[in-house]
Amino acid sequence: MRPPIIVRPATPADLAPIGRLGALLIRVHHDFDPQRFIPVTPRTEQSYASFLGSQLAAPDVVVLVAVRDDEVLGYTYAAVEGYDYMSLRGPAGVLHDIVVDPEHRGRGIGWMLLEATLAALEVLHAPRVVLSTAEQNEAAQRMLARAGFRRTMIEMTRELGTGTT
Repeated sequence: MRPPIIVRPATPADLAPIGRLGALLIRVHHDFDPQRFIPVTPRTEQSYASFLGSQLAAPDVVVLVAVRDDEVLGYTYAAVEGYDYMSLRGPAGVLHDIVVDPEHRGRGIGWMLLEATLAALEVLHAPRVVLSTAEQNEAAQRMLARAGFRRTMIEMTRELGTGTT
């Protein structure tokens, strides 16, 4: 029998696999729309891991990992943020990342991470949770809709200097 999947706070020991998954997230988004999303570089994994490592001790930040036998299968990164007048929203938990290794998708790991992240944000007194998904990420959108999320904004992008009017 396989050991259970456990969702727990990330530790510095988890940063290398989180960096790999963060690079995967960037690569997938860049493949969706290379003009909108940044590409992966040789330093992406390390830089991503370093950034999230700097967030681990922050009091209003949640970084969770789903692990089995110390193997990181996925992670989430969220933070409680105050008023954001550019986004026209009040205080909220902002779910920045939720990523599951492609080899482990379809097993409920994303759902486990989402539920644990929502619970952690509630403990931090976030009154609501907001997030963004890529337009093409229909699987994530279906999962989020099942979890009670609703559409509130649509991002639109236009490149400048293309002669389009």
